[in-house]
Amino acid sequence: MRIEDLKRIQIECSKKVIQRDDFEKIETIGGMDLTFEKIDENPTRAWASLVVIELKTLRPVYNLVVEDEVSFPYIPTFLAFREMPLLLKLYEKASVKPDIYFIDGQGVAHPRGCGIASHFGVETGEVSVGVAKTKLFGHYREPERKRGSFTYLRYRERIIGAVVRTKDNTQPVFVSVGHRISLKTAVELVLKTSKFRIPEPTRLAHNLLQKVRRESLFG
Repeated sequence: MRIEDLKRIQIECSKKVIQRDDFEKIETIGGMDLTFEKIDENPTRAWASLVVIELKTLRPVYNLVVEDEVSFPYIPTFLAFREMPLLLKLYEKASVKPDIYFIDGQGVAHPRGCGIASHFGVETGEVSVGVAKTKLFGHYREPERKRGSFTYLRYRERIIGAVVRTKDNTQPVFVSVGHRISLKTAVELVLKTSKFRIPEPTRLAHNLLQKVRRESLFG
């Protein structure tokens, strides 16, 4: 598929994103993450994980890891085409579906308004939030060093996300709407679920992946 075709898919996806609270309740949050055996090779073996936590206690109540081969190359701003098939496999296999998904990546804070968190939300119809460790797109003013501080991520004066300090004196995370949620609620939920820099759903999903990857590669 040509790059222009991929761009068109992302633009069409961005038109379907709902950036308001479109749910009845949030009691459980699932974190999704993905890792590769050899990130610079293609195709390569990859693993995706889901950890579901209870919002009230932040305790994990379910987890699942799936493995498969990933063959789409890494191309900046087209991450969804590389990772989505495995995330969808994980989603379909999961016997517990959380009320909302945190995904390690961007939502609408993307050059064409549809990063992997939005792509996942639109594709599945689920509520989703992008929680990224680094900025992909836009500009911002550094938030204060205190936990709970945030500033807006903007592009041409339009707000596309928030730069959130989840812990005193640590690097912020970049939060953006995935699908069916407002940015305000997304930021509130990220802060509610953060004990460390990374919110518990995606932090636990990442830790589980590292454990499974080590065991698969080194026994």
